[in-house]
Amino acid sequence: MAVHPAVVRVHHLLQQPALQALKGQSLLHLQALPPASLEALLQLAAQLKVLRQQGVAYAPLQGKSMALYFQQPSLRTRVSFELAATELGLHCAVLRQEEVGLGQREAVEDVARTLGRYVHLIAIRHLEDDLLEGLAQQSGVPVINALSRNHHPCQTLADLQTLAEHWGGFNGQTPLPPLCFMGDAANNVARSLMQGCALLGLPMVLCAPAAHAPTEAMLSEARALAQAAGTHATFVWEPNPTKALAGCAAVYTDVFTSMGQEAEKAERLAALMPYQLNESLLAHALPTALVLHCLPAHRGEEIDAPTLERHATTVFDQAENRLHAQKALMLALLNPLAAPKEPA
Repeated sequence: MAVHPAVVRVHHLLQQPALQALKGQSLLHLQALPPASLEALLQLAAQLKVLRQQGVAYAPLQGKSMALYFQQPSLRTRVSFELAATELGLHCAVLRQEEVGLGQREAVEDVARTLGRYVHLIAIRHLEDDLLEGLAQQSGVPVINALSRNHHPCQTLADLQTLAEHWGGFNGQTPLPPLCFMGDAANNVARSLMQGCALLGLPMVLCAPAAHAPTEAMLSEARALAQAAGTHATFVWEPNPTKALAGCAAVYTDVFTSMGQEAEKAERLAALMPYQLNESLLAHALPTALVLHCLPAHRGEEIDAPTLERHATTVFDQAENRLHAQKALMLALLNPLAAPKEPA
């Protein structure tokens, strides 16, 4: 039987040094990801998406297993990771904070070493970044940050895949048009997006009032990452929405009040409502500008309902691409085609 062309391309990518280097590694944030590996992950995700759309079963990780851990409730993260595992052939054990009590009922190092004896991969959604670091250090298996207080790398992978699909990739445009992040530009989504854009050379304008601007540490981190990656990405904070949107080819927004910030909602809305994404504000961006939102959306707050509906195709491309991007990441970290490592 002939092998599907996309499977051939998947196997070719998995044998490239850029992806072979990821086998056995953890992904807690994008800072440690080489630019070539990020580009290869996006290419791999695109091929895996083709296979799924064409109904071609591809389960190269049969016999492997993963733990999927949640401190907080989730829709997209839970469903996309669990389906990605199933479609790749992984058995997935879903764990919740109330069941395990990670860092409370049981020490992180004990949970880590236990899970490391059971599973080949861990994906965890937990706010405490230090806890994720400890889990990665102690478990002996790759750990994926499925969302933490400071980082959301899997969302950025899906975001960049979506932009690549709509723009036909990143390499054909020099210089790349800027992306504007509008609203709470100090949150985890903005930080991970800055890191991904730094690696690919995509300039960003971060539009927010001073109280919700990206920190100097975030800006310095992204600029240093771009310099180390050899890209020309720039990162600018601009509090004026009209100025920020000028010339932007994509506009990204996220909820003004995230989980755990409910007590601050009134204060946040008062500060951030002038940054609501609506057609009046969008008129200052390029006419073809894409609108992105990582969801869930609070219609009438960070984005009005008509704008979300007019740009629903792109927004739900992002949501779908969580599945494909995470599948690519999981496959790369457990790469069955990677050459065996030389003994130490």
